[in-house]
Amino acid sequence: MTAPSTAPAASRGGRWIEHWDPENEAFWNETGEKVARRNLLFSVLSEHIGFSIWTVWSVMVLFMGPEYGLTPADKFFLVSMATLVGAIVRIPYTFAVAIFGGRNWTIVSASLLLIPTVAAFVVMEPGTSFNTFLICAMLAGIGGGNFASSMTNINAFFPLRKKGWALGLNAGGGNIGVPVVQLIGLAVIGASGGPRVLLGIYIPFIVIAAVLAAIYMDNISSVKNDTGAAKDAVKEAHTWIMSFLYIGTFGSFIGYSFAFGLVLQTQFGRTPLESAYVTFIGPLLGSLIRPVGGALADKYGGAKITLWNYVAMAGATGIIVIASMQKSLPLFTTAFIVLFVLTGIGNGSTFKMIPGIFQAKAVAKGLNGEEAAAYGRRLSGASMGIIGAVGALGGLGINLAFRQSFLSVGSGTGAFLSFLAFYGLCFAVTWAVYLRKSASNTATTTAAADSKPQLSYAEV
Repeated sequence: MTAPSTAPAASRGGRWIEHWDPENEAFWNETGEKVARRNLLFSVLSEHIGFSIWTVWSVMVLFMGPEYGLTPADKFFLVSMATLVGAIVRIPYTFAVAIFGGRNWTIVSASLLLIPTVAAFVVMEPGTSFNTFLICAMLAGIGGGNFASSMTNINAFFPLRKKGWALGLNAGGGNIGVPVVQLIGLAVIGASGGPRVLLGIYIPFIVIAAVLAAIYMDNISSVKNDTGAAKDAVKEAHTWIMSFLYIGTFGSFIGYSFAFGLVLQTQFGRTPLESAYVTFIGPLLGSLIRPVGGALADKYGGAKITLWNYVAMAGATGIIVIASMQKSLPLFTTAFIVLFVLTGIGNGSTFKMIPGIFQAKAVAKGLNGEEAAAYGRRLSGASMGIIGAVGALGGLGINLAFRQSFLSVGSGTGAFLSFLAFYGLCFAVTWAVYLRKSASNTATTTAAADSKPQLSYAEV
């Protein structure tokens, strides 16, 4: 069998791949894997910097001492608004890939990161109004959109058997942008530098990411102009169920990433430098472990890993509540870092579930082979933007919960109790929809009467 051509079309601007069939093993081994891995590498770079710019205000608020005239509640509100915008823009960013092409949109989305970076560089000084800081924090939210477009793009490049690993690596490499910006912030604080130094470091890297995307990435024609996929994804119940579960994993990761340093400062009286020494560890480990979560999901099933991960997250949160009530900083910090690790595992396993769920639906419809794979790619690609956006809104909820908890009781204990209850609910939903025997058989009932391949939701 001759492998489909991956040569760019001569009649179109940019680098366009007209034929792409990753489920064809001959094609994948001959040319597909090399092309997919190259696009993955530079997608990770752009998404990584996007995450750094999105979460840069988690570091900025550590710089903002009494001379800025901001209360802890003001700072939690700033990072909340950055989280909110980052969640909202994930929807259009997802569909931008289908309109403009993955490579082309990566160039644009990377370049747009210059807007919030330069804006904050100009105004970041005492005496600037709170509303000005708020606008700059909201502009930084556009960095959160890079995740959605990157995941949608990379989902199209890899076969189903590799998606858990590829999506986990793509997302994990992007997530590492959170601890990296916090580590750079630690170095700047330690060197007695100001916030403009941190912002100035990122400006040339944004330009480099955009240029490298232009040189080395590709667009896939088959993922263009499928407006019906978005409508179908919105109507699909599994899109909203997975959105809910992703609130528990990624919403926790991004919300805690923004809030960790502020909680240490506000509840335990840590200085900016003392907070910065610890703040980056949780996001770093949570990012590095995400591909492991995807790989475990590839091997054992995403639903099973997700289910037991929620049990572990609830356990870690319970320990945090005890540490918060006893004012034990070592126990609090250790349990919080463990919770970060668990969010990373859950991020990888939940995103592995998405293509598997829609593949199972394709099998239930009687589809097989490339037809089933195309159906799965179509709906999973469209749903990822919605799921990523709703999941990120969990970060907004976490920061608003912390803000209210500190205003009401002077600590984060109340917020952690609400998170504990939510993880219990996520456990129940995962079991009821994807692992309960009657639910796991749902995807096979349509095809049970014939010999077509069968795939249950318990296998996703």
